[in-house]
Amino acid sequence: MPDILAGMPAEVFLRNHWQQQPLLIRAAMPAYAVPVTADELAGLALQPEVESRLIMERGEDGPWALQLGPFDADHLSRLPPTHWTLLVQALDLWVPEVRELLTRFDFLPRWRIDDVMASFAPEGGSVGPHFDQYDVFLLQVEGRRRWQVGAQCGADDATVAGTPLNILADFVATQEWVLEPGDMLYLPPRVAHWGVALEDCMTFSVGFRAPSMADLLAELAVDVATHPQLPHYRDPAMTLAMASETIDPAFIRQVQSQLMDLLADEALLADWFARYMTQPKLPGYEDLTGERRTARVAGRRYVNGELSD
Repeated sequence: MPDILAGMPAEVFLRNHWQQQPLLIRAAMPAYAVPVTADELAGLALQPEVESRLIMERGEDGPWALQLGPFDADHLSRLPPTHWTLLVQALDLWVPEVRELLTRFDFLPRWRIDDVMASFAPEGGSVGPHFDQYDVFLLQVEGRRRWQVGAQCGADDATVAGTPLNILADFVATQEWVLEPGDMLYLPPRVAHWGVALEDCMTFSVGFRAPSMADLLAELAVDVATHPQLPHYRDPAMTLAMASETIDPAFIRQVQSQLMDLLADEALLADWFARYMTQPKLPGYEDLTGERRTARVAGRRYVNGELSD
């Protein structure tokens, strides 16, 4: 099997780049036979069960217009010659050959992988300068795309008004490359980047699950609510001075301690996390793919969000 890191030891990649800094990998997959054409990608975008988006840099209602699929074939046939991008999410669910691509990333836990997104764009097509909250490998599979990379971003970075897209208002490139077919760019979370098609081109984005802490806490709260054996809140040692409308700091320390005790229950967290991270992206995942999302923790096996044994 070809080495998708092009000779770099996986240990070096994990130590020096994973969630730390970008990496350009030339000839990561030379002579890769693209398993889907632009027309087939457009055909998938017509299907209601397929998640798709269209981004128009020069939309009728203003710059960086976003349209959500499913689309009408006539609508797609009337797109302008330049400056738009068609995105199809979870291509690995619908094209088995794309799913095989994920085996090249066996130096990372399979249960961390979210999906493979396909991006097709004519000359000038782009989704604008932005940043993601997750790790992504951008594999160029057809045509050429210019990538510019900037600094790490955060919630305080200004975005362009008047669009639902999080387009950075003040993008400054610090590195720039033109990716040819077979080249790949790794980007850690929150790194600003901007890819622009130099000609008709297609890019596969292998993204990794990165739920927010808010999502994790919400899901954990729902899960622990099903455990009737969990203890109830108890007061700290009380004094008469605490009998007022002011919440004494001792109460805060008490609830903090009780919650920390709950989070310190490694068996409870391991069981919840394994079920949460193996949940399929879509209902019927196993029927669609013939595969199951699996993970093991503490000697137990989890399949598609459930304890298997």
